[in-house]
Amino acid sequence: MTMIAIQDSSRSEASAFADLVVDEAVRQAEERGWQAVRLSEVARNLELPMSVVLERFRDMDAVANAWFQRGWRAMLAEKPETFDDWPERVRIEHCLQAWFDTFAAHRRVTVQMLRTKAHLPHPHTWVPLVFDLSRTVQWLREAARLEARYGTRRAQLEEVALTSLFVAALAVWARDTSEGQRKTRHFIDKRLKRGESWMRWVPSGAKGRHKAEAQL
Repeated sequence: MTMIAIQDSSRSEASAFADLVVDEAVRQAEERGWQAVRLSEVARNLELPMSVVLERFRDMDAVANAWFQRGWRAMLAEKPETFDDWPERVRIEHCLQAWFDTFAAHRRVTVQMLRTKAHLPHPHTWVPLVFDLSRTVQWLREAARLEARYGTRRAQLEEVALTSLFVAALAVWARDTSEGQRKTRHFIDKRLKRGESWMRWVPSGAKGRHKAEAQL
């Protein structure tokens, strides 16, 4: 077995182990709420030494972080072949909805995780949450393949608008019990259509970039 194959196998095993712990934690949270879950009980139910679990997860907040990484992976997952031909608004909606769909089956627990992270007396969780929100928006821009370069006026406006959209949609989704998250989908669609009409007047810089690249 080559070194690369060994490394891939090791990463796969580590990922499977992490998923096992996260899934068990969420299962317990569905029964008695996220705040009632203890990492020691998760380890005990999985018949794993606590020392082994602690090597991967320092606390329940780390378990929550691993849970939310699934949303990032869903946004960045393989896209349809025609994805680049879709309007920006549709690409954003597709990627954003992928995040919400990932957690739909455990919406209540996911919301509890976020509320625990945002608990003001715990700056070690809510301060990183601010950066995670920024990272989520950056991944959303990457996943939707938005063309505006970082640092440009359009990119800055996109980040502000997408942050506002994500937070607002999250508030709707947190209470959305409609079939297929219909209310959330309608809200996202409505906001993106309105935003599209505003952003069409802001230059993306893409045309100038493509022209410069063509001259090289």
